[in-house]
Formats: sequence, C-alpha cells, structure tokens
Amino acid sequence: METRDLALGLIGVLDHNHQAVGDWDPKLQPDVLREGLRHMMLTRAYDDRMLKLQRQGKMSFYMKSTGEEAVAVAGAMALDKGDMVFPSYRQQGILFARGRNIVDMMCHCISNSRDNLKGRQLPVHYTWAEGNFFSISGNLATQFPQAVGYAMACQYKGDKQIAASWIGEGSTAEGDFHGALVLASTYKAPVILNVVNNQWAISTFQGIAAGQSPSFALKGIGYGLASLRVDGNDFLAVYAATQWAAERARAGHGATVIETYTYRADAHSTSDDPSGYRPRGENEIWPLGDPIARLKNHLIGLGEWDEARHTALEKEQNELVIASYKEAESHGTLHDGPLSPVNSIFEDVYAEQDWRLRRQRQDLGV
Repeated sequence: METRDLALGLIGVLDHNHQAVGDWDPKLQPDVLREGLRHMMLTRAYDDRMLKLQRQGKMSFYMKSTGEEAVAVAGAMALDKGDMVFPSYRQQGILFARGRNIVDMMCHCISNSRDNLKGRQLPVHYTWAEGNFFSISGNLATQFPQAVGYAMACQYKGDKQIAASWIGEGSTAEGDFHGALVLASTYKAPVILNVVNNQWAISTFQGIAAGQSPSFALKGIGYGLASLRVDGNDFLAVYAATQWAAERARAGHGATVIETYTYRADAHSTSDDPSGYRPRGENEIWPLGDPIARLKNHLIGLGEWDEARHTALEKEQNELVIASYKEAESHGTLHDGPLSPVNSIFEDVYAEQDWRLRRQRQDLGV
C-alpha cells in the first residue's frame, strides 16, 4: 500500500470539539475508552508519585511519561496481549494496560528484595516476561533490531504473534534504527516500529535527528515500508494506527513504521534540567493538547463520563499509588534493605555456570 502521503501528513481522529471524525475512527465502545482513560490517568498518578519519592531520596533515578501516555496505552490496547513488546524507558503505560502489579513495579524502582531484576537494572528499566514485555535497555535503539528478529522468528514458526517496539526520535540517528528497517523490509517481518517524536531528546531538538527529512515516518518509506505519522496525543488515532499495522502484519504484509507526534511535557529524567535547552512553559501551549484531557472531553461529549466521576477516579488512583508504595517498602528500601542477596549476581547469566563464575563466587565467599 502506498503510504507516502500518510507519512507526511498527520493522522488524527479527535477534532477541536473532541468529536471522533474521519476514516481513521476506530469506533471503540465507551467501555474501551474508559479503560484507556483509566490506564492513562494511573500512569500519570504513578509517575507523579515516583518523581516525588525520587526527590526525597527514596530511589536513585526516575523518568516520567507525562504528555505521552496515549502512545503507550493506546498502542498496548490495540495489540494482543500475546504480542511481544520491546519498549524504551517511557512506555510504562504498556505495563498498566497489560495489568502489571504496581507494587512489583515499585519494588524494582527501589531495588529491594522483591525486585524481579535483583538490582541489576536502573529504575524504570522494567522487564516482565509473563506479560510479554521485553527487558528495557539503556542503550538506545537496541530494541528495534531485537523486535524485528523476534518477529522474523514468529513468522518462521507460523505464529500469528507479532512484535512491536518503541524508540525516541533522537534514537533514529543510531545505526540500530537503520539496520532494523533493512531487516524488516527485506524479510517482511510482522513488526510495528514506533518512533515516538516527543520533540526533544535529552538536550537536542528533534530537527537535529531528522536531518533533511520532513518527518521521521518518511524515513520508513526509503526502506519500502508502510509508514504513518500519527497525532500521538489522540488516543483514538494511536489505537487506530496500531490496529491497522497489527492487522497488516498478521496478514503477512510486513512491517509498519509509525511516527507518533507528541510532546515530552517534563524533563527527560530526574538527572535532566530542560530549562537549559527549551523554552519554559512550552508544553502548556503545545497545540495538540493533553491526551488525558482530550479523551476525557470526548467521553463527556458522548455522555459517557463527567467531571465528578473524573475527580473521583483521580482520588482513587492517587490513594492506590500511595498504598502500593507503602506495601513496596514492606519488602525493603533502597537505603536500609533488604536487597537481593549478593550471590544472586552470579545467577541468570548462563544455563550452567562456567568455571570463571564459580571461581569468582568462591573468591567472594558466597
């Protein structure tokens, strides 16, 4: 299918009056829309609380996804839960959409005895094998070729399972991005390759990584891949584009590149000060608005939501997050432990430990 025009335009569903219009309207039922709203609101409540805890010294590092919640939540909801996802570090909304236990997420972030990664990863670099959520890597763009390879394996085995991956727009300047697109194009891999264009890498504007290309989606056209550019703050548009790409992949038509056009409303991470490289208050005048507010207003317009229910849900979710953290601390804190046992650093490296690991463990006395 020729998608050049879709790679240069901007696919949207919600208009300025919060009504769903146009051919891309996925015509979702109100229950699905309310579910998406709940997941996005919980993601934001979780992020806000975790940032406060990091500032209080209760964890070493954190990364928020404020303003980008629809990218992860709508994308996850449009996929099957059996599909493997290869996220970057700002798609915690996928975990909420797939039902990940909040306490377990928090235990990972404070590296206590219940951390399923045993203290080996930075906070927010989650993994959840049971939820088909691949380990997040701090090395940028590595997940793109991994997702393509996984999808190729599914295709080889005759499975209907597909893969999806997310990177930031700055990561398209990495070789892994281009290698992944070559493989995806050559082998018609059933994979969705999402480029989250949130306008800013950690200190550089998106135009630097884009180079002379008028959009990141257009880069996919150069590799012969179907490519879409989507309003990333429009829950319905992200859902529709992901659904379209997933159906196309399952039908054997190959990979799709999706550029989600959004805005990083907060700092890159807790170690970043965005005031040094972008205008203050820019996020408040972002023309595509807030994804939560837009979906909320759409539901209100349908007569399926109201301000009182919204306020009650916000209160409920804030209380859930607070209670979850209290439970997480019962399994240990960053400063006082208990942490994962020291001898666990030798586990999960090889199916059978070789002599060097055994020697190192003996030298350590564990």
